[in-house]
Amino acid sequence: SIIMRGQTGTMLDMFQALGIGLAIAVVVILVLLTGYFQSPRLAIVSIGAVPGVVTGVAAALVFTGTTLNIESFMGSIMCIGVSVSNSVMMITFMNDRWREGMPVGQAAVVGAAGRLRPIIMTACAMTTGMLPMALALEEGSQMQAPLGRAVIGGLVCSTLCTLLILPALFRILIGSGRPPVVSIDPDDPESPAFDGNQRHDGGISPVHAEAQP
Repeated sequence: SIIMRGQTGTMLDMFQALGIGLAIAVVVILVLLTGYFQSPRLAIVSIGAVPGVVTGVAAALVFTGTTLNIESFMGSIMCIGVSVSNSVMMITFMNDRWREGMPVGQAAVVGAAGRLRPIIMTACAMTTGMLPMALALEEGSQMQAPLGRAVIGGLVCSTLCTLLILPALFRILIGSGRPPVVSIDPDDPESPAFDGNQRHDGGISPVHAEAQP
């Protein structure tokens, strides 16, 4: 009895440590994406598929009668990495179309359509590869089955979330405004710091050079 309680306490401590590590990883990803996109709103949209991963993993474990353990937790982490990667690529496509002058709604649709095939192919390939592990047909493979089931459930749900919910979330959070200018280059005509009196080589224009005493 004492040994069982000790093992249970160790497992709970391990799950707690993994949960804290996963939360820190999501925060770090959010900060990095904010710097990449120069927009906290786009970073929030990029991690919008993470709740879909958690929902899919939980549904797969409940449906198959699998308990939450280290293997299924590792599968959840794998799904989060794949889903965030797909989301970043799709949001990049949407953002590029928006900055080219498309309305926000049209940019969301065109960007999602441009990444439709790669996202579906990635999900199908990874799901097919994890299917033998999830079925646990071979003797001794029951230990790895929770990982495969978690990956399949998380991928299916996160793929639907990425393709159907993220474009709407992009439209809602971005709104109807114009793309912000993030450049601070004084030689960039679109930058708020643009100085028309300077030449591109960093020198002063001849007109202002003659005007100087």
